[in-house]
Amino acid sequence: MMLLIIISQRLGELVIAKNNEKWMKERGGIELGEGHYKWFIILHVFFFVSLFFESTIYNQVNRSLNYLLLFLFIVTQLGRVWCIASLGRFWNTKIIILPNVTLIRNGPYKYVKHPNYIIVGMELLIIPLMFGSYITAIVFPVLHYILLRVRIPKENKALESVSLN
Repeated sequence: MMLLIIISQRLGELVIAKNNEKWMKERGGIELGEGHYKWFIILHVFFFVSLFFESTIYNQVNRSLNYLLLFLFIVTQLGRVWCIASLGRFWNTKIIILPNVTLIRNGPYKYVKHPNYIIVGMELLIIPLMFGSYITAIVFPVLHYILLRVRIPKENKALESVSLN
């Protein structure tokens, strides 16, 4: 049940991102760094596939709840909501810049440049641990980190072009 809730939440976020993408592009938003985006989609799809199969194979689907991991998961979800709310219509899963708009530096973005990536990295560790999927908990945060080594420089370059306007 918990896994279905998490997947539903992610699908809802994709709807928000798609609506925000449309809103930004209608106002002159420019998408950059499209080439690597498909790898994020692949990573997250396979994360849930791996999580499902590993927890099923090791019969961990109905394991007892670890309250510390549940607490950490809830904290990450509050952080995720804080990121999305802080960016508002500018929150997206893609790199889309809107020329002549001031960079948002409130909420968690006041303290950290890419807080959502930190939260996702934490989730990719915490969620599998909640389901006893230890291989998934090791592999996917590492893959996420590798993708971020491509994504963050592209995003920083795009954000710099906005802040110069």
